[in-house]
Amino acid sequence: MTGPIILPQFNEFLIEFSDGFGIRWYALAYIGGLLAGYWILRREAARPSAPLTPLTVDSLLNHVLIGVILGGRLGYVLFYDPAFFLANPIEIIKVWQGGMAFHGGLLGVTVAMWLFARRQGLSVLAVSDRVAMVTPIGLFLGRLSNFINAELQGRVTDVPWAMVFARGDGMPRHPSQLYEAGLEGLGLGLVMLVGARRGWLDRTGLLTAVLLIGYGAARFGIEYVREPDTHLGLLAGMITMGQLLCLPMLAAGAYLLLRQQRR
Repeated sequence: MTGPIILPQFNEFLIEFSDGFGIRWYALAYIGGLLAGYWILRREAARPSAPLTPLTVDSLLNHVLIGVILGGRLGYVLFYDPAFFLANPIEIIKVWQGGMAFHGGLLGVTVAMWLFARRQGLSVLAVSDRVAMVTPIGLFLGRLSNFINAELQGRVTDVPWAMVFARGDGMPRHPSQLYEAGLEGLGLGLVMLVGARRGWLDRTGLLTAVLLIGYGAARFGIEYVREPDTHLGLLAGMITMGQLLCLPMLAAGAYLLLRQQRR
């Protein structure tokens, strides 16, 4: 039996201008995901029956950008370490030090899409379907940057592909970031691609339901091999915060799917 895979220490910066300041891979993941999604949505907006136009896609991008940053940060503050940030409120604005939560970003983007749809006189589900279609791109890039940063590591294991992270405790662990990149990013992205080509965008709410159920199920399962947050551990001794936050996603996705099927 071979030993675990020993990883080198990856540089979390693409370019580092000074100590602790530069262009981080994590920031590039956000930018790359937003730009790729923007390009796809601009192409989709060229369809004669598309509810969005190229100009409204520009406005949507601005709404989503603000929603994902504010929601992602506030979600991390409220869901994962409220006591620390209550005692150190100035730390809330230091987003460059890390600390973003997907579920908070989801809530932020939901509010942003609702405001955008209301101003444009559009169905919020028609908007969310299009955002859902491109979301796996950002998830894939984000999880790869988590892997490069050696953060959100998996639990200790003896599986043949276990990895020892340079910035870690030296124990072989599940590469849970790569599991998430594969399921939430590549796998869910492939489903979205096939669905879009089969006309699912014309079935309002379907792609939104697929994203909520697909991400919720993948994240819930992977949490079993992902190391729980040290300061939180297992809630009630059996569930992680990530799994708890996935439950409303799964419920909302199931509701939208049943609603769409009735139609």
